[in-house]
Amino acid sequence: MEKSTTPYALVVDDDPIILMDACDILEEAGFRFHEADNGDAAVTLLDEHHSSVILLFSDVEMPGGRNGFELARHVDKHWPHIEIVIASGNVKPKPGDMPEKATFIAKPFNARMVHEHLRKTLPDDKKPEPLKKAV
Repeated sequence: MEKSTTPYALVVDDDPIILMDACDILEEAGFRFHEADNGDAAVTLLDEHHSSVILLFSDVEMPGGRNGFELARHVDKHWPHIEIVIASGNVKPKPGDMPEKATFIAKPFNARMVHEHLRKTLPDDKKPEPLKKAV
């Protein structure tokens, strides 16, 4: 039986294959997850579920009213307890694009890269058990 203490991540990407892959990677890392295919859908989800979400893992370029950088700034302003990882294969963040606490990972990524990134960047009290274990 799954423990209710398992943290949630919100995964946002408009490419269904990358979305599915990112969800699988985060599930291996010990997260449950919500999915959204654009920034506006992500904000709608967070309006309802922000108290259980500790990680936003988002693409940059997506359809809709806000890209990943705008989403990251919105999340940082409204839900500062949520850690933020932005991923892109096309866009590199410039100063001011992301909130100060947000981190960036380049696409294409794999499970080892994402897990190592999260081990280094997430505060210990927000790491799911699989990320706390030695590699």
